[in-house]
Amino acid sequence: MQTYLVGGAVRDRLLGLPVRERDWVVVGAHAGDLEALGYQRVGRSFPVYLHPETKEEHAMARTETKTGPGYRGFEVRADETVTLEEDLGRRDLTINAIAEDEDGQLVDPYGGQRDIDARVLRHVTDAFREDPVRILRVARFAARFADQGFSVADETLDLMRAMVDDGEVDALIAERVWKETQRALGERRPDVFIEVLRQVGALRVIYPEVDALFGIPQTERWHPEIDAGVHVMMTLRVAAELNATPEARFAVLVHDLGKGTTPADLLPSHIGHEERGVGLIETLCERIGVPNRYRRLAILVARYHGVCHRAAELKPKTILKVLEALDAFRNRAMLDDFLIACEADARGRTGLESRPYPQAEVFRNALTAAAAISAQDVARDGLSGPAIGEAIRRARISAISAATGAGRD
Repeated sequence: MQTYLVGGAVRDRLLGLPVRERDWVVVGAHAGDLEALGYQRVGRSFPVYLHPETKEEHAMARTETKTGPGYRGFEVRADETVTLEEDLGRRDLTINAIAEDEDGQLVDPYGGQRDIDARVLRHVTDAFREDPVRILRVARFAARFADQGFSVADETLDLMRAMVDDGEVDALIAERVWKETQRALGERRPDVFIEVLRQVGALRVIYPEVDALFGIPQTERWHPEIDAGVHVMMTLRVAAELNATPEARFAVLVHDLGKGTTPADLLPSHIGHEERGVGLIETLCERIGVPNRYRRLAILVARYHGVCHRAAELKPKTILKVLEALDAFRNRAMLDDFLIACEADARGRTGLESRPYPQAEVFRNALTAAAAISAQDVARDGLSGPAIGEAIRRARISAISAATGAGRD
């Protein structure tokens, strides 16, 4: 029985990155051997055990043979005859197929160290094509390591395109699509995730609403980059630079979906795209099971981002309407996410990436002023029932007007 450190822990150490978790593979052991040593089995599809002291995952070396479509169509063999090289050979990328023995010596049969040095994401073997989830994973790793100069190898891109053409991506289940997307949104360059998917043709299958934006013209006065898809990628990159939450990054990704359905005779204008986009967001979220907290923010950003951009000219009652729609009086974080998404949208344009966004301060000042108004402030006037609510609303409008300099209705 031999134990090896594998995967991300080895890769990240070689890259000089912090190692957040460690995974191990066990070679030459029976399941009973591990159980006798106090390991606790947790894996259902294949043998994975928790170390009795460290609680780190130890998986028995295994091979996987394709038996059907999708990522579930595999036959797994995990026993004492499976070699370390066989186990590493079933992994996705060479940089993830490096092992380290108990003496600190590296085992690298597929050239992972070479590809780390060359900053290349390359598939290990042709078995890569057997699992369509790997298309999403490669795109996610490209998003994680883009700032370190990594790019996807040409032959790996070709293989991913062939998988798309063969219909493998059609077999992906919604849960896996969303899980990988959610993780990619948290990476340093989430825009690269979308670009890689588009490059291999997977975006039009997984997110056709986003893919439809590329090639759609916008008015140059407001969008010097012209292309609506390019704008969304720029906006997503700005959102990451602003350290936006994953929820806000998702909202940015889908905020302009309505532009993909603008009638051709109206281009490059996109009047009404905000409300058209709401229906598309609902469809997309339903299809892949996007959590409600992501869905709700995305809809609000799609509906009101144009309003937010005009903060300086809004009437106080319009500002209050947006604050109420965001439930900002009870959930300040929702307003913060909304404003950072709107700022990313304003700055995700060629030549405007560094411009300030004072509109955010208008809304923050408005919320502070309006939130200071309470029922006690108006109850002394002898009001009761619905009249109190209306009085609070009028007082909040006046407070917003005083705090922001907005004109009175």
